[in-house]
Order: sequence, then structure tokens, then C-alpha cells
Amino acid sequence: MRGRRLAALGAAALLALAAGCGDDDDGGAAGDGATAEPFALSSSAYGMADPIPARFTCDGDDVSPPLAWTAPPEGTASLAVLMDDLDAPGGTFTHWTGWDIPGSATGLEEGEGAPVQGTTDFGTTGYGGPCPPPGEEHRYVLTLYALDDDLGLVEGADREEFDAALEDRTLGRTTLIGTFTRGGG
Repeated sequence: MRGRRLAALGAAALLALAAGCGDDDDGGAAGDGATAEPFALSSSAYGMADPIPARFTCDGDDVSPPLAWTAPPEGTASLAVLMDDLDAPGGTFTHWTGWDIPGSATGLEEGEGAPVQGTTDFGTTGYGGPCPPPGEEHRYVLTLYALDDDLGLVEGADREEFDAALEDRTLGRTTLIGTFTRGGG
């Protein structure tokens, strides 16, 4: 069940990427017909489908990259962040979950966590940077969710709790995909 859900999330991220390549400027809010700037996630450290600098990985300082985003959909009360490795040997690997970011926020500074953070697949709380096996290039998807309310989860909640809390609260989402290859392969 988790595998199918994760595959669906990966497919959704790729569809979001493809949708972001078009000229559609509906702001990402379904059916609102507005011509506002699309809800978009970016980083000053790397661009879409670019390599993630080692500073933000296990080969560097292992700090989260700086993130910025455009205005989320109307009605956004809070934001949540997720980072997954789509190419991990055992299936999708969660590197970061964070939530209860104020809906009025426009970004996170380098190394700044969300107000509340979950447990990664490393077994730690907070950001855990890319760390693929040496010589393998992996894709990392950062997803920012616009939510109609706080998630109401406690610090250290696991990925299943995070996913369940997102249901019926998500107003929109945007992604940033980066790659990383460790040396030594």
C-alpha cells in the first residue's frame, strides 16, 4: 500500500513538473480562473533538475537549502515541506518533513527548519540531506504543500502520520527537483 502511494506521489511530482513547464498561469488553484502568478518553489542554491550543491548533502554541511516560493493559493493558512529520494535502493526515502510554516511566509533560509518537523527515514528529526550510494545519481523532490489549516502533528511524527494529515487539507502544491551524485563510484 505504501509503495503504491509513494509511486503516486512521485508521479504527481513529475506531473507538477510537466505542468510547470507550460504557459498556464492559473496560480495552481484548481478552478479559480485567476491569472495570478503560479504557486512556485525555488532555491537560490540550485534550479529545477540541477545538481544539488554538496553543502546541502551528507558530503557537506548537511543543512537544508534556502527555499523561496511565490504566493500560495487563496485560503492558505499554513505550509508543509517534504523531501524524498525517488531513486533509493529500497524505494522512496524520506529526507525531510516539516509543517506549520505560516501561510504568509515566503521562504526558509539556508539551514532553517520548519516550526515542527517529522522523523526521516534516517531515524532523525529534521532535514537529512541527499546521501546516495557512491557513484549513483539520485533525484530529490522537494514538495511544498499549501494547507487550509495547521497539520496538528507533534514533533517527530512519522511519514504515515504526515501523509494522513495532508489528506483533505491540501489547497495546492509545488515542487523543486534536484539531483545528487556522490563520488567514489
